[in-house]
Amino acid sequence: MSESASPISGNSPGSGTGSAPRPNPARGEDGKSLRLERFLPYRLSILANRISSTLARAYAETFDLTIPEWRVMAVLGRFAPLTANAICEATQMDKVTVSRAVQRLERARRIERTTDAADRRRVLLRLSADGLDVYGRIAPLALDYEERLIADLTPEERDALVLLIDRLTDMAARTEI
Repeated sequence: MSESASPISGNSPGSGTGSAPRPNPARGEDGKSLRLERFLPYRLSILANRISSTLARAYAETFDLTIPEWRVMAVLGRFAPLTANAICEATQMDKVTVSRAVQRLERARRIERTTDAADRRRVLLRLSADGLDVYGRIAPLALDYEERLIADLTPEERDALVLLIDRLTDMAARTEI
């Protein structure tokens, strides 16, 4: 995105306003302004949304799954059995989103509930036979999409990307506003 164009504020060249750009009230104590097109959290959100919407279309059309449902299935496919709270922690989705996804997956008979033998108050979730089948068909598609997404990166860039994502994830968990 061009630094002079700003689709957010409408102050792009040729916007037809004829007026000077408005002052940016979003300035920090050091006088720097928030340039959304360079703001890392915004850019990561846009990237994640773009990837999720591409995957969502494929999962909805072929498997009748939403992204939250796939995330629940993916976590259960890797780490089952888990509680709903553990799924919330693993996916960083809120309880309502996970609860709705779990309910829909149960209705579709893609996951099963069992009571934890060690603690009868805990409910554990795992993929059903049908859920394992769907997981087994989606996982290769997800891996293929990932490979195509990063195909133009060198092996060193791929390694650096993984390292940077891990570091940013750790720092985000420790950093407060």
